[in-house]
Amino acid sequence: MARTEVGSVMNRLLFTFALLLCVCSCRSYPEVGSEVMRLATGFNFTEGPAVAPNGDIYFSDIPNSRIHVWSAKKGVSTFRENSGRANGLIFDALGNLGICEGGNRRVTLTMTNGEETVLADRYDGKKFNSPNDLWVDLKGGVYFTDPRYGKKRDDMEQDGEDVYYLVPGGGKVMRVIDDLVRPNGIIGTLKGETLYVADHGAKKTYTYKVNDDGTLSNKTLFVADGSDGMALDSMGNLYVTTDVVGVYSPEGKFLRKIKVPERPSNVCFGKDGETLFITARKSLYAIRLDI
Repeated sequence: MARTEVGSVMNRLLFTFALLLCVCSCRSYPEVGSEVMRLATGFNFTEGPAVAPNGDIYFSDIPNSRIHVWSAKKGVSTFRENSGRANGLIFDALGNLGICEGGNRRVTLTMTNGEETVLADRYDGKKFNSPNDLWVDLKGGVYFTDPRYGKKRDDMEQDGEDVYYLVPGGGKVMRVIDDLVRPNGIIGTLKGETLYVADHGAKKTYTYKVNDDGTLSNKTLFVADGSDGMALDSMGNLYVTTDVVGVYSPEGKFLRKIKVPERPSNVCFGKDGETLFITARKSLYAIRLDI
């Protein structure tokens, strides 16, 4: 074969390879209106998806006690080993990562420089049950749920499975809900005036009015459907996780359900506000919504 022909063939191969790379990179995110796309799998039990300031998605693998990161460009990597069986995750306004370390029975904060701080590990001198999910309000205060799952309950020091509020500045912890069966998912509205709390044990989700001092009032049944983790979109619709991802309007009207190949455990929106990331047992999924 002549040198020019070889060069021509090589150019075509390089063009084809570049085109394939482009197609692969485009598939990092699903298209609007598509079905859920599996982004990564091979974990034990995924939970706690949270979007970082740069758009990466952090999520926990509870039994393996790891926190992973999914990037559209690099795929999945491990952020932390020995995470204390981390569950719920959230980033604050400064880019610090809040973590519910269920196994260590505490809530911690990992600063952007990697420094770790314990925000709260007990209430009234007694250890928490197993902090599960959390939400940071506009003042920097932290609401978190403290249920206990599994058969081991003989080491529980608290007299219930409740919801707490860590006052901004650290130190003071208030018990703000004490009448639920087993609270789990928790999230507040954009302006911080309303808090959603899922009672996974009673299969109900409630709304609460957030008062200036962090206390809650006006408990109202939102839907007779429980949830694990939850998310809110830009229109105020609530996404709950049961055997599917259910979507409810701000008024509590059922809008749609999103089926996932595995039972979903938690959800969060990506930086674009349109891509819903879903942790589901052994995998991480995403779906692009027309929002």
